[in-house]
Amino acid sequence: MAAKPIPLSRAGAQVQVSFEFFPPKTAEMETALWDAATRLEPLSPAFVSVTYGAGGSTRERTHALVERIIGATTMKPAAHLTCVGASCEEIRQTLHAYRAAGVRHVVALRGDPPTGFDAPYEAAPNGYRSTAELVADATKMGFEVSVGTYPERHPQSPTLLHDIEILKRKVDAGATRAITQFFFDNSVYFRFLDVAAAAGLDVPIVPGIFPVQNFKQTANFARRAGASVPQWLADRFEGLEDDPATRRLVAAAVCAEQVIDLIDHGVDELHFYTMNRADLVFAICHLVGLRARAAPVTVPRMEREPPPLAASAL
Repeated sequence: MAAKPIPLSRAGAQVQVSFEFFPPKTAEMETALWDAATRLEPLSPAFVSVTYGAGGSTRERTHALVERIIGATTMKPAAHLTCVGASCEEIRQTLHAYRAAGVRHVVALRGDPPTGFDAPYEAAPNGYRSTAELVADATKMGFEVSVGTYPERHPQSPTLLHDIEILKRKVDAGATRAITQFFFDNSVYFRFLDVAAAAGLDVPIVPGIFPVQNFKQTANFARRAGASVPQWLADRFEGLEDDPATRRLVAAAVCAEQVIDLIDHGVDELHFYTMNRADLVFAICHLVGLRARAAPVTVPRMEREPPPLAASAL
């Protein structure tokens, strides 16, 4: 039987992508980040999101990275903003600073407490009691607001229906898009869409895609994030711990299978968790028909960097 062809023309015409980056901690990590951004920019993503550390620990670096993306690329940043570790007024000041920098899109999240992912959420003094309250404020200030959701249930949630109710509150507060935690079994995502639709949710629920760079690390992170790791996925990577070249080939095949299946079922928007690495993400995007546009003639990046951001700006 002939192999099923990849739907290049259909996918290329319909699929929209976005990418997630995180603020670098070292000069080496910064170089890797900008190499990835330069590689992915020609794919014309709808936006690129920039993460926030636990407890808001990367607030200044997140803001600085967002400003640099605005000043040094053609990409539109969506800044992550969390409820933890800051009062409502402090977060509103951050929103004002983002708006002054040219940001018009935020990803509103509850956030992980600095004490750990599993710790219960406690609002800061005079802080937001829920993500929906943050969404409402950001919406009033004119931001486009995306939010997160868990297709396999948040680790601290009693039921999936509880998660759906939380998502509904965020949408009612003004969120226009939900981005899922990553998953590897597409049936999990499709079941979640069915439950969400039955609850009356009609905003786009964009699948979060996590290309596996290192299976052991990914499995550990998945357990903490409430994402299941199917046995068939573990089997694919078995015995490749010391064979990075083959591991990359297998990772590309696994991610391609997942993404093509999503597209075959009508998905037209994908959000990639890049881990600040571009090659695997770029390859997957190419496989589904996206093509890099010609690079614009621009001023060299180092000449376009904004001045260092003072922490007082936040």
